[in-house]
Amino acid sequence: MITAGVAYSFAIAADTPPEAVYTPEDRKIFDRYITCIYPWQSAGTNILLEKTARFFLGKPYVPHTLEIPGEEKLVVNLREFDCTTFVESVIALARIAYSGKADFESFLGELQRIRYRDGNLQGYASRLHYTSDWVCDNEKKGLLKNISAGLGGVPEQKTIDFMTTHREAYRQLKDDDTLLREMQKIEEVINQRGGFYYLSKAEIAGKAFAIPHMSIVAFTTGIKGLDVTHMGFAFRDGERLTFIHASSTQKKVIIDQKTLDDYCAGQSSCTGIVIQCVNLK
Repeated sequence: MITAGVAYSFAIAADTPPEAVYTPEDRKIFDRYITCIYPWQSAGTNILLEKTARFFLGKPYVPHTLEIPGEEKLVVNLREFDCTTFVESVIALARIAYSGKADFESFLGELQRIRYRDGNLQGYASRLHYTSDWVCDNEKKGLLKNISAGLGGVPEQKTIDFMTTHREAYRQLKDDDTLLREMQKIEEVINQRGGFYYLSKAEIAGKAFAIPHMSIVAFTTGIKGLDVTHMGFAFRDGERLTFIHASSTQKKVIIDQKTLDDYCAGQSSCTGIVIQCVNLK
């Protein structure tokens, strides 16, 4: 999404992937982040993730930030986030801080690796649109570990097909039958996996002590054809477990005032959470 008043630069540096687009402000934010995170580079996974997520507190929530005109490109937007791009950006930035490769090109590589199937950008269908697919692919890459089953999670075996059964909601799909068929094939692969494990919302309060600080929490849904509607990072404040996320209701990145279980209880369509630990190595 191109926001009114923002000079979105499609000029691409010669030493960056040709698909990457970003604004001069994104580069400035990246440079500020590198300066701010430097003292914490050796602090460990949870601290790096927390300091990175906190760096963006107050940044605006804007939906559909990846939906720029034309062909699929690697969009870098550190000025504003939806829930998924916030999580992706935090992981990618924390990974380069941990590795010591604090350059913009390394960040682009990590972001592409996280966002696209097998890390390869090959059009719209290569983006990991469904969160359960995103989790599966990034676990295969060694970037995440899904711990939902170990926490007492139950299997969800619903059919995932929301995108292709609501093609009119997606600019790229509504008039492109070839791309629609590509997405249908991807949904078939997802459904052949036999579902995924999640912790039901009735169990969250009792298992809150075991949900790691700065693990990713993805909120599962009862909406037909859809796996997840929102995501963020679990955030432990003493004995209280909440989460840090790009909030669509507060319109910015926040540490939520509600506990994780209270938030889920207040969402009628929410059925529970998928929990994943992040690997920065």
